[in-house]
Amino acid sequence: MADLFDRDPSTETAQSQPEAAPRPLADRLRPQALSEVIGQQKLLGPDGPLGAMLAAGTLSSVVFWGPPGVGKTTIARLLACETEMEFVQISAIFTGVAELRKVFEAAKERRRMGRGTLLFVDEIHRFNRAQQDGFLPHMEDGTILLVGATTENPSFELNAALLSRAQVMVLERLTLADLELLAQRAEAAVGRPLPLDGAAREALLEMADGDGRAALNLIEQVMGWNVEGRLDAAQLSDRLARRAAHYDKSGDAHFNLISALHKSVRGSDPDAALYWFARMLEGGEDPRYLARRITRMAVEDIGLADPQAQAVCLQGWETYERLGSPEGELALAQAVVYLALAPKSNAVYSAYKGARKAARRTGSAPPPKHILNAPTRLMKDEGYGAGYAYDHDAEDAFSGQDYFPESVGRESFYAPVERGFERELRKRLDWFARLRAERGGT
Repeated sequence: MADLFDRDPSTETAQSQPEAAPRPLADRLRPQALSEVIGQQKLLGPDGPLGAMLAAGTLSSVVFWGPPGVGKTTIARLLACETEMEFVQISAIFTGVAELRKVFEAAKERRRMGRGTLLFVDEIHRFNRAQQDGFLPHMEDGTILLVGATTENPSFELNAALLSRAQVMVLERLTLADLELLAQRAEAAVGRPLPLDGAAREALLEMADGDGRAALNLIEQVMGWNVEGRLDAAQLSDRLARRAAHYDKSGDAHFNLISALHKSVRGSDPDAALYWFARMLEGGEDPRYLARRITRMAVEDIGLADPQAQAVCLQGWETYERLGSPEGELALAQAVVYLALAPKSNAVYSAYKGARKAARRTGSAPPPKHILNAPTRLMKDEGYGAGYAYDHDAEDAFSGQDYFPESVGRESFYAPVERGFERELRKRLDWFARLRAERGGT
């Protein structure tokens, strides 16, 4: 009976294939024990969450969140070996409701025969909310131990019920040191060194961009070349196309990079700001999106400390629209540098938020009658416009009247900083406040 459920072509592993079948280097070097996994020691070490779970014998459902090629599938497979559970792998891209039912029925049968099932779900975020809910009863009654894998932020892509039953564990990009260990393993497996000098070797590993699978694929490609001696970095670049950086314009990387750009501008670091700006362009980001966001940075983080900042952004945006890519991108880069070096103030931004909060709190409080127009006799009889002081007729063109609703009273929202042009605005604000107090305002 077990064979009836256990033999599923969609879940067969490379180990079940005939020995003569060609296998990629990345598959041949797949670790056979958790101790062989390169990287992810924060997770797998004795003090790491997975290491502690295994030591205590209390493995629970988990969701692995991390970029491609960092070991999510490998670790899930090894967890099944460590716990002597049946490893079943499905992909949310290719699995529908009917296939899921078969998987759950097979797991129930195994459970009746005394064997647990570790169900590895790749790209779990691609299941819709209703499909995600379908896992819950089988997780709760122990039919399956779920190990999900996703490259997207689980907080946004997985529903709360599933997250409450599975611990999210973050896997990190492999470092250059990790990739070097992979390269050494590959050389030992193939039986010869990479035909690269030191600079070319480092360039090859950098091309992998933290992806172990990509690194091994690149190494396998280089190992297949029939070359004499060792290639330098320039020769390697001629022979090998650089791997595109991981960047999804609608995914988590998009929001992480725009956050990095924004915070670099706010932190007055033009070099870091240019780096993240360039990273987004290299990833294929729409320059118009960047133009819109840097204009937002000008009004949020610089404001009236440098009123010219917003104009610089709009001019850069307009220049891009006229020139297009790639020439127009330089105008946006110029705006990024200007913003990073401009004096910073969020005083208007904070004042705006405070005013919106007060507006919500005070509801429909009417303006004071003395600042209302009175185009009809009835409105004049009701006191509209009575006592209004025309500011241009007053000394210094300032009457000092109160313009807040009578039921609300005067509030203060705008507090200029002592930086840039707002230093001058601070003087003006204080001057008007003194005159207002002298002339009976509040």
